[in-house]
Amino acid sequence: MFAVAIPWPLNAIVRRLGLAVLLGCLWLGITQADWDFSQISRRAQALYGPLGPGQGRIDAWQNLLSTQKQGSEMEQLQVVNLFFNKQLRYVEDIDLWHEVDYWATPVQSLIKGAGDCEDYAIAKYFSLRRIGIPAEKLRITYVKALRQNRAHMVLTYYSSPQAQPLVLDSLMDAIKPASQRTDLLPVYAFNGEGLWLTGAGGNRKVGDTKRLSRWQDLLKKMQAEGFPAEPVY
Repeated sequence: MFAVAIPWPLNAIVRRLGLAVLLGCLWLGITQADWDFSQISRRAQALYGPLGPGQGRIDAWQNLLSTQKQGSEMEQLQVVNLFFNKQLRYVEDIDLWHEVDYWATPVQSLIKGAGDCEDYAIAKYFSLRRIGIPAEKLRITYVKALRQNRAHMVLTYYSSPQAQPLVLDSLMDAIKPASQRTDLLPVYAFNGEGLWLTGAGGNRKVGDTKRLSRWQDLLKKMQAEGFPAEPVY
């Protein structure tokens, strides 16, 4: 094989292009990385101990994700919302995790078969993202539940940027427009792409999720469980 000398400026460009191609391939590999549920189950058992009935719930989740990619977005919302509302029972963090506020991964929630409001919303968010609904259509939304006079979390879905959101709630199986959920007062919302204030002044993006330490901790726990570090979150 003959070595061809490349002039320095061109050589530098070639090296940079090569690096760009490599990084592009790595990025593509990350964003398209599959979820290996056999590995996830093994890692979950190593992290949390025997999965018991939780393995069946994780298997059911895997089946849901593999069979719902072809449905309409409304069908996907309904299936995912009902799945977690049925699979999980509501238990306060202090009783389940012995912490005042703990954000569980979907795997942790399914192992326990339980969670509180943010755990339902988190599990629904990652499921719908995995099925293919874009992040810009989904937000985990912190609200005040007026009837219970307490903080609460739901998942909201926007069919378009200016559309009225639909609310996926652990308190009910029906998915209703926000205008029909007068019992909920929105405070702020977030997804993998940013943080919004959602009060009376409307939706206003105020930053990214690096400000949410519990969200960052959640992503680290999911990576430890075997989920790829996908920027599409």
